[in-house]
Amino acid sequence: MQRERLSVVVTRRLPEPVEKRLSELFDTELREDDQPMSHDELTEALCRADVLVSTITDHIDAAMLAHAGERVKLIANYGAGVDNIDVATARQRGILVTNTPGVTTDDTADMAMALVLAVTRRIPEGLAVMQSGKWDGWSPTGYLGGRVGGRRIGILGMGRIGQAVARRARAFGMEVHYHNRRRLRPEVEQEIGATFWESLDQMVSRMDVISINCPHTPSSYHLMNARRLKLLKPSAVLVNTSRGEVVDENALTRMLRAGEIAGAGLDVYEHGAEINPRLRNQDNVVLLPQMGSATVEGRVEMGEKVIINIKTFDDGHRPPDLVLPSML
Repeated sequence: MQRERLSVVVTRRLPEPVEKRLSELFDTELREDDQPMSHDELTEALCRADVLVSTITDHIDAAMLAHAGERVKLIANYGAGVDNIDVATARQRGILVTNTPGVTTDDTADMAMALVLAVTRRIPEGLAVMQSGKWDGWSPTGYLGGRVGGRRIGILGMGRIGQAVARRARAFGMEVHYHNRRRLRPEVEQEIGATFWESLDQMVSRMDVISINCPHTPSSYHLMNARRLKLLKPSAVLVNTSRGEVVDENALTRMLRAGEIAGAGLDVYEHGAEINPRLRNQDNVVLLPQMGSATVEGRVEMGEKVIINIKTFDDGHRPPDLVLPSML
């Protein structure tokens, strides 16, 4: 007798190859448009599905999980971060949570370096003048930026992505420093040429570039707060491709507008799509719409990990990317 297929509800549009494969393997309900589900829609989905394929824009809290049906047994998050899900409450209710780690490491590290270059070399300003048709030709003093080689980069968070940023920065001739909860093994430090700082304050005050690559946890919320941002050199640049909540966005905005910091490159924001309006139209700020992992290859690979996690669960085994509260 053929076993009944798992009921899978997908909360956002995914790359076509991923949606096709999900539909082949499971009884899959796809999203017709790419608008995020409302709170009520998410709650209803948790009541009718065996598996919910959520994304980082879906906030699944304890109250929502309290109304989840008995049927749902797995939340397969399409993304490496899981701070959008109350993992502890999910586990208490017997719901497993998986993610897609390691897939977009290189993509995000590429974007971090792109932002470093964009800010220090004033690329958006050059692009804007060319698009306006107001460029009058080369000038010895026109659009002078700063050389990246020889600068000190301080990496906050030395996991997979932080190490990938370090390798790229070193290839550009930068001097690599880092702060992390745990110091890397000596052989890893030597391989990527990184210097460890136990004190984040001391590292921040001495760097030319700060690259934020740590996850959002209760302990990392506003890790770069107003006091710590004040330690930055006036010539320093801050780049964030990790989580917006790590930086006090209001404090950063005030400093940028006052010229107390040279510039910033941001791909993530403290309040999601609600970006501080005073950050816009700043010549020393580059803003991107969360493009860090936005490659075709990366997004398809994320979907493949989601499928593997669901299929492994369906086969009665532990999903390879199971998230436990102790990991957070």
